[in-house]
Amino acid sequence: MGRPSADAALAAVAAALLVAAAGTVVAVPTDAAPAGEDIAFDPGVPDTYDFEATDEPGVATVDGEQFDALRPALDAAEPGDTVELRGRFDPEATVVVETPNVTIRGADDSADGASATTASDGDRTGTDGRMAVVDGPGEGDALALNASGVTLDGVWVRNAGYATEDNDAAVWVDGAGVTVRDSRITDTTFGIWVDSVADVRLVDNTVVGRDEIASRSDRGNGIQLYETADAYVADNRITDARDGIYYSWADRVEARNNTLWDLRYGVHYMYSNDCRLVNNTAVGNDAGYALMLSEGLEILHNTAVNNTGQSGHGILLKSIDHTTVRDNHVVGNGNGLFVYNSLDNEIARNLVAGNGAGVHLSAGSVRESVHHNTFVRNRVQVRADVGEQVAWNESAGNYWAGAGVRDVDGDGVGETRYRPAGMVQHLTGEHPKASVFTGSPAFEVVRLAERTLPVVEAPGIVDHRPLAEPPHDWRDYYDRDH
Repeated sequence: MGRPSADAALAAVAAALLVAAAGTVVAVPTDAAPAGEDIAFDPGVPDTYDFEATDEPGVATVDGEQFDALRPALDAAEPGDTVELRGRFDPEATVVVETPNVTIRGADDSADGASATTASDGDRTGTDGRMAVVDGPGEGDALALNASGVTLDGVWVRNAGYATEDNDAAVWVDGAGVTVRDSRITDTTFGIWVDSVADVRLVDNTVVGRDEIASRSDRGNGIQLYETADAYVADNRITDARDGIYYSWADRVEARNNTLWDLRYGVHYMYSNDCRLVNNTAVGNDAGYALMLSEGLEILHNTAVNNTGQSGHGILLKSIDHTTVRDNHVVGNGNGLFVYNSLDNEIARNLVAGNGAGVHLSAGSVRESVHHNTFVRNRVQVRADVGEQVAWNESAGNYWAGAGVRDVDGDGVGETRYRPAGMVQHLTGEHPKASVFTGSPAFEVVRLAERTLPVVEAPGIVDHRPLAEPPHDWRDYYDRDH
């Protein structure tokens, strides 16, 4: 083996001297790009939901016959019938639907019989802006859909019980092929609970939990998918619950275009495989998307912004394998992506900007394909708690703000490797007081040696072919003055 070059020798000497020289100092950010926190992002959600319920007494119509209570109307309904609701119903116990293929629909009171108007929150209402209301008894479930093929359409269901241990829900679904759409779910522990049935559709609903329960962990989830398969969850708005959409042994579920805010986790997977999460928005939660103990997920075109609570992750992968995380925007979170004990995943074409750490890699997550991402304005681009050097890609890598990539042949890909987490991070991790020197010429010598020669091979991440230009216009999330 040949003798080390002068650059390599100087790098090794500089590293040793820096560690020895570390005194009582204050650590400073190490990212060469400026870190920014003032995110210019409007998720389009209100600060609060303040709905006004009708005081008109409830009237249910079935095949031309009118009832002043919901139970006898449902008892009179045959498969295929529609139970049309007006006003407010105040049942003294859980209302149970046991006839299959029945539709329970809020009445259309428009003069011409056309579709009822749409309120600003997306719910279908009558012309007076009031929805038909099922006002539960305040304990247990409010409405239980226990037959197959039932549809709940344009109804406000509220005032379920408070017992998380009993899974009290506004709408309990225990029938295959049930649809809940264009409805409003409020004043409840769990919003919609799907219990061990398949082919459920939950579309265009608003779910608001109980914000008077201060601890989010003591609330229920907005939508709970338990031992279900092939569900479709789309265009829902969920807030003030524990988790927005919670998966527990739920497979092949597609969730898209949902908006999730002021929650513990926007979306939470547990033991759920082969699911798709597409074009959702999670903002202002403890964590945006928490993926745990699952595999075969597709996490595509989602947005996670300003999730900075106790967990503080935009996207968390914990014990996640064979999953694709692609084309997401992860901006202004504590950690953009936190990858823990996860293997064989593709993390590609994501915008990772303005986070405390762009990616935090831990617990043996060493077999990931990471490419065509934009890393910019993160305080630390990568934090890698691994015991070996990990190569994320070979032919084309990621854009790293401040990396100074040299693209000699003009193909958009750099010829020299980049170490977003290498000797400098290793030294400052082992000796935090050395962080004050990260902008010094000596540390720049270490970075240069890591880019050009495989001499200082500390544990961490290497990007063999970093990109010369960012694939994303990250400035859309910041004021143009930055």
